[in-house]
Amino acid sequence: METTVATTASKGGVWGGGNRPLRASYGKMMMWFFIVSDALTFSGFLAAYGFSRFKFVDAWPIADEVFTHFPFLHGVPAPMFYVAFMTFILIFSSVTMVLAVDAGHKMKQSKVAVYMFLTIIGGAIFVGSQAWEWATFIKGDYGAVETKGGKILQFLDTEGNRVAIGSFAESMQTTAIEQESSNGVWFMSGNDQTSYSFEEVKAGFLANENLLIRTQYLDADGHPTVLTREASVAKIQKDGRLVVEGANLKRNEYGHPLFADFFFFITGFHGFHVFSGVLINIIIFFNVVIGTYERRKSYEMVEKVGLYWHFVDLVWVFVFTFFYLV
Repeated sequence: METTVATTASKGGVWGGGNRPLRASYGKMMMWFFIVSDALTFSGFLAAYGFSRFKFVDAWPIADEVFTHFPFLHGVPAPMFYVAFMTFILIFSSVTMVLAVDAGHKMKQSKVAVYMFLTIIGGAIFVGSQAWEWATFIKGDYGAVETKGGKILQFLDTEGNRVAIGSFAESMQTTAIEQESSNGVWFMSGNDQTSYSFEEVKAGFLANENLLIRTQYLDADGHPTVLTREASVAKIQKDGRLVVEGANLKRNEYGHPLFADFFFFITGFHGFHVFSGVLINIIIFFNVVIGTYERRKSYEMVEKVGLYWHFVDLVWVFVFTFFYLV
């Protein structure tokens, strides 16, 4: 039996043991171990998001109504256009990485450098785009009111279009005082500062007969319920509590705060992977330029970092599907 095992290993089958299982180098095997473990981590995060998404389906924001911005086109509704652009850029960078690995196999230093540079540019555009998307998401666009039960009330006109609170809120004399060391307790217990107070928004809403309220609860057609004018007035007077602008880890003008929590955590975690990949690609790029791998007669480092980059791209496909399409 021992003789048979030794003979099989010595013939170098698909799994021959030793220090090159599956004919892969140590570096490649370690990269695959990392990818598998990281894939399990992302799977756990996305599974948690999925459970929360369907548990709070009545309060979950609709992606087409949240991600409607496009740089330099303020006020132009472009739902999902910029997210689709980001996805295209990242997938295209994966193509250039494939070309870089292929050029490395053929020992073509100049082509490896060119394709690595294009990959870096694509990754940098994606990271910058994600930072812009975060800033827009945090800032908000319309604003909303949170009820005593933690639900979000959004404002519409009679034609069903969203209305920003800044367009109807009435300015009133504020009672807030400047933060000083002597009023630290008041400051810590106060609400987050917003552009308008709840009383200013309520006064403006009551004075404008053309405004309605949309709640988080879904109607028979699966759309958020729009209240009549009388019901809207009663709702804001009875249940209104504070103004919410944009999204953070506590409140979210678009809907349930868990959406913002998962969005920041999962897209941030993925963005950190892309940012790390860009830095690693830059290091590999300069090594290619100075001829490090040419002297080694091997571009395996390009192939290993390519595995990581393809994994990051594949993860984004799942993140994009969960957050923006489902």
